[in-house]
Amino acid sequence: MEEKQNNNLLNTMMSVIDPFHVFRHHETDPNKRSGKPRRIKFTTSRSLEAIIFLLLFFGFFGFLAYRMTLPHMLNTFMQTAYSLLLETVFYIMAICVLMGAISKLLTEFGVVRLMENILRPLMKPLYNLPGVAALGAVMTFLSDNPAIISLAKDNNFARYFKKYQLVSLTNFGTAFGMGLVVIAFMTGKGYGSGALVGLLGAVIGSIVSTRLMQKFTLKSYPELDSPVTEEEGTEQNISFKSEGGVFQRFLNSMLDGGKSGVGIGVAIIPGVLCISTIVMMLTFGPAGENGEYMGKAYEGVPVITWLADKVNVVFYWLFGFENGALVGFPITALGAVGAALGLVPTFDAMGIINNNAIAVFTAMGMCWSGYLSTHTAMLDSLGYRKLIGKAIGAHTIGGLCAGIAAHWLWVLLSMIF
Repeated sequence: MEEKQNNNLLNTMMSVIDPFHVFRHHETDPNKRSGKPRRIKFTTSRSLEAIIFLLLFFGFFGFLAYRMTLPHMLNTFMQTAYSLLLETVFYIMAICVLMGAISKLLTEFGVVRLMENILRPLMKPLYNLPGVAALGAVMTFLSDNPAIISLAKDNNFARYFKKYQLVSLTNFGTAFGMGLVVIAFMTGKGYGSGALVGLLGAVIGSIVSTRLMQKFTLKSYPELDSPVTEEEGTEQNISFKSEGGVFQRFLNSMLDGGKSGVGIGVAIIPGVLCISTIVMMLTFGPAGENGEYMGKAYEGVPVITWLADKVNVVFYWLFGFENGALVGFPITALGAVGAALGLVPTFDAMGIINNNAIAVFTAMGMCWSGYLSTHTAMLDSLGYRKLIGKAIGAHTIGGLCAGIAAHWLWVLLSMIF
């Protein structure tokens, strides 16, 4: 009976989280002896789902059109996306290409393995992971989150881990995703010191996230406290060296790395143009001197700012945010850190950011780096889909800790220097 009540409670909670869930759930017909669950007809379910979507879709854009007028809303929508593409996306893509080439050169000529050896002694005391995990941190820092999966599936790498440790690599690796690009972007905007403090904050957030994930996993599945495999393997076989002479390797690495950077740059375009545009239209107000809308880029109805200002004392104490609009960065980073970077130039032009905000942005941007869109795929590829909820919960806490740590580290350093 208790289990049945718990299941009913869970279904109710899921219905609140997912408004479409109510049209997909199983229903039990009491008139049937078998008591087997039956579904609403597929066509009926899809029709109801479509109706709800249309209500939400037109409700959202209808609200914006009502406040801004339809012509101004449409013009702002397109102008903002166009401005982001020209002024932000291509800039980020250029950074991705250059950093991709540099990271490939570092990998090709053994610098990554040297960094791994330097960081190896820190893995066990900080993360409760074997020393070889340092390689995963360096690889994701130089590229993006999925780099940890290719390593985790390599027997020569995975054999050093217990199962619960291998699962926690999704949290560990994600906390450093696109780190080099984020730091290079912030430094290019003139906030290098804030970016470096943010890197320390991301490290703290990664420790919290990884440790929590391990604790949650072992508490629910103690059987995962066992080696991943008993098969033999050797770390020496994890090699990134290509064929040819030094000059050929240099040239190929630079070009291949730049090509991978193009891939990352292209991948961030939908996030920046779609997510950042929506966030900006919910963050900034009208551009006219008298508060009228003019259909320019970066106008909107500042719902996010209004809500954040209501509890701004909390954000100010936790993150040092002096303007409620700054909350838009961590919110956007949940889905894509590349899209979140698209907000920085506008914040900078408005004069509402400083090195403290950049430290928090860097820490939370690195630590979260779009984990809501990657954790599911990453854990599914490792065969541990059942742990997705725990991974997301642990990483949410870790990202918040990263931002808080970055803020107070910056306050401390400002007092000292």
